[in-house]
Amino acid sequence: MTDTAVQQAPTTGTEMGHDLADTVRATIAEVLGTTPDAITDSTDLEADHGIDSLELMAIGAQLERALGVQIAPEDLVQADNVGHAIALLTERKADQ
Repeated sequence: MTDTAVQQAPTTGTEMGHDLADTVRATIAEVLGTTPDAITDSTDLEADHGIDSLELMAIGAQLERALGVQIAPEDLVQADNVGHAIALLTERKADQ
């Protein structure tokens, strides 16, 4: 078999979710001036990082552009932690 004959496996929902989660963490880290490794599923942005509404809006706007989905500000406000936000965005992306 040659290199050109190698087929790539289709992207699974899990892989899409992993990429989405990486994008969410990287975006949050960029806005907060930290590293993506510092952002976990259990990270509470308000309690752990003192995020304010302007930073939250910046995160939402960047995620809308990066993911191609509309995000209502109240969706991000209602998310208890980063994992919850990732689940909401994964659901929103799947509905497209």
